[in-house]
Amino acid sequence: MSKRHPRAPFAASAVAYATALFCANLHAASTPPAPVIADSFAEVATHLASPPDDARPMMRWWWFGPSVVQPELEREIKAMKAGGFGGFEIQPVYPMELDDAARGIHNVPYLSPEFLDAVGFANRTGRANGMRVDMTLASGWPYGGPHVGVNEAASRLRMATAELPAGAASVALPSVMSGEKLVATFVGAGSGKGIDATRLQLVEPTVANGRAAIAPAQEARTVVFYVASRTGQQVKRPALGAEGFVLDHLSRKAIDHHLKVVAEPLMKAFGDQPPYAVFSDSLEVYNTDWTDDFLDEFRKRRGYDLKPYLPAIFSGQGPDAAGARHDWALTQTDLVNERYLTPVNDWARAHGTQFRSQTYGEPAVSMSSNRLVALPEGEGPQFREFSFTRLATSAGHLYNRPVISAETWTWLHSPAFAATPLDMKAEADRMLLQGVNLFIGHGWPYTPPGTAQPGYSFYAAAVFNDHNPWWNVMPQVTGYLARMSYLMRQGRPANQVAVLLPNDDVYAALVPGKVSLSAEMHKHVTPELTAQILDAGHNLDYVDAESILAAGVHHPLLVLPHVTRLSPAVLARLQDYVRGGGRIVAVGTRPSLAPGLQDAQRVSSQVAAASSALFASKNVQLVADDAALGAAVKAVLAPDLLLSNDVSDVGFVRRKLKDADIYFVANTSNHPVKAGARFGSKRPAAAWLDPDSGKLTRASTTPELELAPYESRVLVFTDAPLAGAAEASRRNAPAVLADLSQDWRVAFPGAQPRAMKTLQSWTEDEATRYFSGEAVYTKDVRLDAVQLQGKRVVLDFGPGTPLSTTPKVPAGMRAMLDSPVREAAQVYINGKPAGAVWRPPYTVDITPLLAAGSNRIEVRVANLGLNVRAGQALPDYRLLNVRYGERFKPQDTELVRPAPSGMLGPVRLMAE
Repeated sequence: MSKRHPRAPFAASAVAYATALFCANLHAASTPPAPVIADSFAEVATHLASPPDDARPMMRWWWFGPSVVQPELEREIKAMKAGGFGGFEIQPVYPMELDDAARGIHNVPYLSPEFLDAVGFANRTGRANGMRVDMTLASGWPYGGPHVGVNEAASRLRMATAELPAGAASVALPSVMSGEKLVATFVGAGSGKGIDATRLQLVEPTVANGRAAIAPAQEARTVVFYVASRTGQQVKRPALGAEGFVLDHLSRKAIDHHLKVVAEPLMKAFGDQPPYAVFSDSLEVYNTDWTDDFLDEFRKRRGYDLKPYLPAIFSGQGPDAAGARHDWALTQTDLVNERYLTPVNDWARAHGTQFRSQTYGEPAVSMSSNRLVALPEGEGPQFREFSFTRLATSAGHLYNRPVISAETWTWLHSPAFAATPLDMKAEADRMLLQGVNLFIGHGWPYTPPGTAQPGYSFYAAAVFNDHNPWWNVMPQVTGYLARMSYLMRQGRPANQVAVLLPNDDVYAALVPGKVSLSAEMHKHVTPELTAQILDAGHNLDYVDAESILAAGVHHPLLVLPHVTRLSPAVLARLQDYVRGGGRIVAVGTRPSLAPGLQDAQRVSSQVAAASSALFASKNVQLVADDAALGAAVKAVLAPDLLLSNDVSDVGFVRRKLKDADIYFVANTSNHPVKAGARFGSKRPAAAWLDPDSGKLTRASTTPELELAPYESRVLVFTDAPLAGAAEASRRNAPAVLADLSQDWRVAFPGAQPRAMKTLQSWTEDEATRYFSGEAVYTKDVRLDAVQLQGKRVVLDFGPGTPLSTTPKVPAGMRAMLDSPVREAAQVYINGKPAGAVWRPPYTVDITPLLAAGSNRIEVRVANLGLNVRAGQALPDYRLLNVRYGERFKPQDTELVRPAPSGMLGPVRLMAE
């Protein structure tokens, strides 16, 4: 348990100084430095041994309360640096504990002088340690807070109905409260749920004393009111003092107010060193579909009055419903682009920083909306199905955003403290396969000094700080992530297949309260469609109508997935693409309808004619369904990676340099893979690049691909053999030199070493069942010179155990393999470090450290923080919730139990 530190006093004068310094240097602020990107492999190779800091993974740093003290902030920043992280994103969130002066817990209000002083201190300390510092422009998510009045809160259109009896001449108006406004009134035959929306008539009733006067009729009718209202959504997981409405992301007034009240004070706290980037989390403005001037903006953009079509939008009834819904949803995309993304990005640039944004969700941002932000960010490891992450990477490829980050490990192996370093790699590789080249880890919980181990955790996330016992291998994990991130931003992307996101079709199917392109796109870009492309030996990007109009299509093959609505202008660009040699495979249907309602009949005729002309080309074909796509892709394009076995669990991504092709290949499964491989690169020389060291070894251009479970490899094709690549060594079949599975001595902290006759889990001993930490295994092995001569000797810990069924992981993923070393180890031979063990293959080459005679083998094994947590009572947040309201609920606590730990065997010395 760490020593407690008294809470450091905050200096208000520091805030004043930072404010003055900020104002003096605002105009001198410069854009953050560009990332290290090269187009020749010789330049790339200079950074392989030690990747540049800008490629190192970052951590989302949760400040709970916020209640932070400067000594602990400094300690954690230095720990991040030591662990190989390149920076952090400050994210203040909900209080974790009540104020307690004896323990130094003091929750301070968001944006208070004390909080801003802590931000400034963290920035200065991070910069002094060579770290990148990012700042979320809010607390919790989405943007909002106490400064958001009801008239700037997230908006929606709601419907209310009232029955109008026969002969009645008036009806009570719906209750219209603060922040609301009656938009339209309709009258029609029917009652209750039997309303025929196509027969509703727009009326302009006289209103008095809370009633609407309506001409009487002989039959009973229904009055339908449409009210501009508010969603009522509150900021999720806010810090103390950050509670309040989510703001209206379609309102420029609301955005400008937020930037003034929240963003400006944050920037002043950074003084003359603005953050590298300011951040916006995923757009989760639930139920929003309106803003105060929506009708006026709709008329300007779409050319007609939306009001008469409101019943069609809500009901979906009538021939005009789909077209009207399309135009209504498209207008929301226009507004969020112009009033949220653009001004925040402009504001960031004016303040010497960059806007990093997870641009998916609701309001209905599109893939091309990412062009409006400097740093696109994705989320989600689903590389074999429609993915929010691929939205960001595709936009980066199309709009020249070379660094594309992803929030990673968000739901990794729940509950908290169960995630392993192998889990980290398994998810990270799936991100790399989608084109990600910077990891934003989710995350790092600030933990007050003196807190019992394993420390704080976010309510729904893994923990990657130095309270985790397997921190002992974190430098090796981050080294791998940094090297792969660096490689995957070099040159340019080389995906050959583009998939058109049918935004127009999705717009036409959206309904009030759920206006999200990304949430509905999976109905068109199905898992089977994605798998057909990947299994045909290709990776893919998304494109959309907007990107085609802006820049055309530059992939050799374009896939149209169940597209029915497309503008004549887009079809004209596709005709140009085909004339230039491009190939199109349409799935299921061909375009035949106008995207929207305006002049739909005439435009649909144009679409049908243009579509017929397009599909008359020999370069365009239509297949019946998703299952037929793979064969069509293979017929058009030679695979970029062809394996001799049908191995769907192997993914790849390719980067193209002027003199090299770099292939990252990953086994995403829990079983080994062995297959012959033919790559699309035509360059005559090849070399394997070790992901863990950057060292190069010459290879065949048609290699046998052998991958352990969750192993990844990098193959580089070049125009000439690389001078720095070593010759591949010829090895004999491995033979057992010594079985080391018995008779170890094990030392736990604070205890005398004890003999362990047979390797077993620490949880089998009552004394160590709830132990979390590091234990040291030692064993002396005698080897003679004959045994060592001319041989490569490997310490082999075993293959691990594949899991046949998926354990409960509520919303995320985990590696389906139990390690033979739970969960990580550092190996020392004769007192010298030999390497780390944390992912397959679980082997360490110890050849250069062995000597004839007695050799001391030492294995320092660390397990999960979960075990010590399992031995404790779960926290009781009753009083915290009474004081602050229930702002979080720890997830999956019923799964908290001690996990097998230690070196489990078999352990062998293998000679090759």
